[in-house]
Amino acid sequence: MRLLPFLLALFVIWPVAGHAENEGQLPFDQWLEGVRIEALERGISEETVSSALHDLKPNERVVALDRKQPEFTQTFEQYLAARVSEARIKRGREVMALHRDSLRAVADHYGVQPRFIAAIWGMETNYGGYTGGMSVIQSLATLAWDPRRSRFFRSQLFAALEIIDEGHITAQDMLGSWAGAMGQSQFMPASFKAYAQDFDGDGRRDIWTTEVDVFASIAHYLASHGWRGDMTWGRAVSIPDDMAPDNADLAQLETPKSCARALRSHSRNLSLAEWQEKGVRRLDGSALPDVDAMASMVQPGSTKGQAYLTYSNFRAILSYNCSNLYAMAVGQLADALRDAE
Repeated sequence: MRLLPFLLALFVIWPVAGHAENEGQLPFDQWLEGVRIEALERGISEETVSSALHDLKPNERVVALDRKQPEFTQTFEQYLAARVSEARIKRGREVMALHRDSLRAVADHYGVQPRFIAAIWGMETNYGGYTGGMSVIQSLATLAWDPRRSRFFRSQLFAALEIIDEGHITAQDMLGSWAGAMGQSQFMPASFKAYAQDFDGDGRRDIWTTEVDVFASIAHYLASHGWRGDMTWGRAVSIPDDMAPDNADLAQLETPKSCARALRSHSRNLSLAEWQEKGVRRLDGSALPDVDAMASMVQPGSTKGQAYLTYSNFRAILSYNCSNLYAMAVGQLADALRDAE
């Protein structure tokens, strides 16, 4: 799926009378006992295992959401209009002013500009306004028991139990999306383990209620994926009428090694000087920046003669969510928040 499930989707909720077990699938209670045993073998405390897994039942709505087939109904322009709205921009400027000192301290430490931290925060949870209200443990256990992606979600379940055992959050307060993404940064448990930060030094990596930890966690994630603080994400450009990213002379020479489903619609990387020679200009017709940078071209919209050049920071955003639309929305929201830094 090239555009990924951040567009509006229609889905059918499966019947909730009982999950139809596949042949060879253990009953949930029997399966859960195996999880208990393995959790204890991994060194997770009996107290955490008992409190988190007590009286746990699968959530059929989670299975239904995992099975849904999205039906994309929005164009690129509609997607951006819905997510980079005037209301979101206005709110972003307000929260950046409110947290100016914290954002600046985090930006200085990790080398990620405040506007990009705020843009991801805004895209993920509307600046902490909605983080999801489903039990992460129940969701992960349901998806780990279900055979479709059992291995992945089983590893996420153990990571979640470890987070609880380390004292960062209780099982009851560990709430998030149906798939287990949690907190204001919407980290999966394994991402929490790898990237969440305790910036205020209180001993907890609190991505749920401590904003400076949220900012630091987002910034650390981006920095760990190659973010450059001296660059932006990319820019809209005007292109010759006969130019397109899939032209033979622009086609990629090899399949991208990461996030191929998004990057396969890009051209190969060329220097800005090379794009300039090919007739690419800023939207106002002026020359491209005279800097030593590589960029690929992508053309998700329908406007003739317009495309986007994307830099290495665009790929760092894609590591957060492998969707061109998501990364474009983050970039354009960050551009709109520039004057609030």
